[in-house]
Amino acid sequence: MVRDRLPPLIVAAAFCACLFFSGCSTVPCQRRMMETTAYCGCEKCCNWERGGHVFLDPAFYDKTVASGPHKGLPYTGRTASGAAPHEPRPGLFSLNRLAHPWMIPIRIIFFPWLFLPRDGTIAADIRYFPFGTRIYVEGYGWGVVQDQGRAVQGADRLDLYFESHREACQWGRRTTLTLHH
Repeated sequence: MVRDRLPPLIVAAAFCACLFFSGCSTVPCQRRMMETTAYCGCEKCCNWERGGHVFLDPAFYDKTVASGPHKGLPYTGRTASGAAPHEPRPGLFSLNRLAHPWMIPIRIIFFPWLFLPRDGTIAADIRYFPFGTRIYVEGYGWGVVQDQGRAVQGADRLDLYFESHREACQWGRRTTLTLHH
């Protein structure tokens, strides 16, 4: 009776192994070295200025574009595609969690919304990488092209979004390995 069931089990295991090792994508990933720079939402990185210089002045909280073709228009902080920029988040089950396992109970209890991974925001030349292109940058994580910048020209340049100016300065300018379809 066990002999009758053995061949279907082997066939099912072989089928599952083929699905697992073949992957979902039919398009091979391209690996290449690219020059990456970092930016954040501050006035230095995003070229905006405050409406007034006195803290109690209501215009102090108005942000306007400082230079370029949109000078004087309100600065919204949105990307060129209209999305709000953000850093990548690895989610609950990741290699980062294996390196810091003591953080898993803290994340489960206090930050349950951090279970899901989130891609970061990348600015690129949209002639080569259209909006929505998903790119993996070594040391940064997965990101989606949602922005374009004046300084990001060519197929070998990316800008990576960081939440703070300090983190953006720490990243600086690097040549890193990237993966994209």
